[in-house]
Amino acid sequence: MNSNASHVNYHSFILTGIPGMPDKNPWMAFPLGFLYILTLLGNATILAVIKVDHSLHEPMYYFLSILAVTDVSLSMSTLPSMLSIFWFNALEISFNACITQMFFIHGFGVVESGVLVSMAFDRFVAIREPLHYASILTHSIIGKIGIAVLTRAVCVVFPVPFLIKRLPFCRSNVLSHSYCLHQDAMRLACASTRINSLYGLIIVIFTLGLDALIILFSYVLILKTVLGIASRAERLKALNTCLSHICAVLLFYVPLIGITMIHRFGKHLSPVVHMFMANIYLLLPPVLNPIVYSVKTKQIRRRIVHVFQRRKNRI
Repeated sequence: MNSNASHVNYHSFILTGIPGMPDKNPWMAFPLGFLYILTLLGNATILAVIKVDHSLHEPMYYFLSILAVTDVSLSMSTLPSMLSIFWFNALEISFNACITQMFFIHGFGVVESGVLVSMAFDRFVAIREPLHYASILTHSIIGKIGIAVLTRAVCVVFPVPFLIKRLPFCRSNVLSHSYCLHQDAMRLACASTRINSLYGLIIVIFTLGLDALIILFSYVLILKTVLGIASRAERLKALNTCLSHICAVLLFYVPLIGITMIHRFGKHLSPVVHMFMANIYLLLPPVLNPIVYSVKTKQIRRRIVHVFQRRKNRI
């Protein structure tokens, strides 16, 4: 049996819904469907409000638009496999479809991290150089920043599918999540994965890790600038413009740190915990970011309320 298994090279993977409880998968169908709908509606609302309201045609809101598009794209990357499992109980995914999904999930994750860095730079310029804010962050500069963020993500994630494709899979083809991740597929290989592990570590350190340090450094400079403002009211006003971004950063990095710690030190934990944390990491930020920005950003909140009041008056 073992000698035969060693010659098998799987050409598809089996995704996992709720580990150890496949009969409970249908119970997750409607909550997941609701989260995806909420993600689409929330981010579409943000994009529509920014497009319609010309007073929101400022650098901060252009970056917010990029974040909203990234959140929707990240959600859409997981949608096909998640719905196929929980709605149709279709667990198998072809090898090529898996590495394609892997590319988009990791790619948009790096894009989101880059967008959060860009938004930190935006807040720094707005508070440090308020009089030159619009002249520094012109449409051209914002466009170049967006292209740079996307190009960086494509460049660093592009080798990942090829690194996975070179590996033979003869032990098992059962993944531990309901979507494809590099680290998850890599552990199933029956050959050395040293290059994959090293490259994955380099990506994490020089993209997500470096981005986190840049954001932290940006806020140190922002805090230093704010503390130099004489008026207490002006200090609070300046800090208040950063609250939404700080929430978005926490929503992205806290689950990321959580899932990293669990992968490293939580091997004794239930597979359900691993599944829960992985889903929180990918599903929570796209759902909550629009809510945070709608609640914390007065201009967006005011515009949304205005639209609903106008519709109510028409009725």
